[in-house]
Amino acid sequence: MIFESSSRSLSRLLESEMAHEGVIQFEAEHEQRALEARRYGDLACELIAWREIMALTGLVGQEPARYDGAGYGNVSARVGPRNAPMGRRAFLITGSQTSGNRCIGLREFALVESYDYRANRVLSRGCLLPSSESMTHAAAYDASPLVRCVMHAHSPVVWRRRRELGLPETNPAASYGTTEMALEVGRLYRESVLPERGILAMGGHEDGILVLGRDPEQAGGILLLWLARAYSVTCGEGDGGICRTSDG
Repeated sequence: MIFESSSRSLSRLLESEMAHEGVIQFEAEHEQRALEARRYGDLACELIAWREIMALTGLVGQEPARYDGAGYGNVSARVGPRNAPMGRRAFLITGSQTSGNRCIGLREFALVESYDYRANRVLSRGCLLPSSESMTHAAAYDASPLVRCVMHAHSPVVWRRRRELGLPETNPAASYGTTEMALEVGRLYRESVLPERGILAMGGHEDGILVLGRDPEQAGGILLLWLARAYSVTCGEGDGGICRTSDG
């Protein structure tokens, strides 16, 4: 639901039992108001540029043959001071149900101003509601003030090779967009190699990958690096894909 009024309203968005991308599973207090291009336009363009690369490599989008036709993938970046308190590390994020849009602009973004993933609630504004993965992004920003960009991609080749690649992995019982997933991101940042590698696999979210970086350029580079490494592992084992299985 998008509110017609410009005043803040509280909308309880019912949690769906469907584990589909784009189904919001949190309470949103959302103000429907266009974001200021002067303030957020340049950052949105940086994210859109990397989202385009993700779309070209199949890491974000919407296809009838994948996930029952549901959209997948989203991007975000911090705004405001690095030392903002946890729960108030505001970020710009692609809006709900925009993954299948081939071209987007600032109106397809939302600004999450504050959040409480333990209470499963966000405060936001923009023309659209924020992505269903907003809680997961929020947890990544709370994990460290050094994290300034988060990219959520869907990559079958990386996800299926996650253990061979040694990627940190969230508990398979944690569903996407939930408090449990948010807590898992924080746990992995504290207890695993996530701070060094900047990438994790979402164990309970088919093909789901999360990348953390200090800016869009670093996050995008990490994502493509591990995509190439996953293809390399697949090629070396000779089980199809991009490689020949013989010299003939």
